Amino acid sequence: MKIIKYEHACLCIEVEGRVLIVDPGEFTRSLDIPSNVDGIVITHEHADHFDPHILAEIYNKNPNSVLVSLSSITEKMPDHMSLAVKTGDTITIGAFTLEFFGGAHAEIHASIPLIDNIGVMINNTVYYPGDSFVAPEKPVALLALPASGPWFKTSLAIDCMLSVQPTTVFSTHNIHNSEPGQQLFNRIVGGFAEKAGIEYIALTIGQSIER
Repeated sequence: MKIIKYEHACLCIEVEGRVLIVDPGEFTRSLDIPSNVDGIVITHEHADHFDPHILAEIYNKNPNSVLVSLSSITEKMPDHMSLAVKTGDTITIGAFTLEFFGGAHAEIHASIPLIDNIGVMINNTVYYPGDSFVAPEKPVALLALPASGPWFKTSLAIDCMLSVQPTTVFSTHNIHNSEPGQQLFNRIVGGFAEKAGIEYIALTIGQSIER
């Protein structure tokens, strides 16, 4: 399995020559859409995770790809083959088995209504919580940990990592951080990871991990 990080929250997972794209949103600029996409997972409806124009481009190049998301999102993409999921579901799309957790976006402010959000476990290896710090309550080999956002707090990210206890962690959802700000996050969270015996990898755009 190869995991490639793109801008902000977008990840590409490659398995056996097939690709799963996660959260290609409006900040995703460097993604060169491949022609071997089995599916696209969208964790929630915010534009930094859900860009209908990018999804249309993916579908045009991969007409057999399947959009996997909440029903509120799949309903907005009627031309794309899709499968609506909810917390507790486990499905298989091509080379990828997907299990979903959580259910609610982290609070931005008490006056702003919460929206739905799903965390996803991919092939029982990679876990990404979307815009939340919900833990899957099962072993995680590789955790994609949010690192910024209007709802974000570093202490909660650390607590999430320590609760999940992954073998390896890398940061994602970090468009809000300057380069020095991301380096600071890496030092702080990486320090807690080292003390807990967790491998911390500071990925930049276009870099990948193989597991």
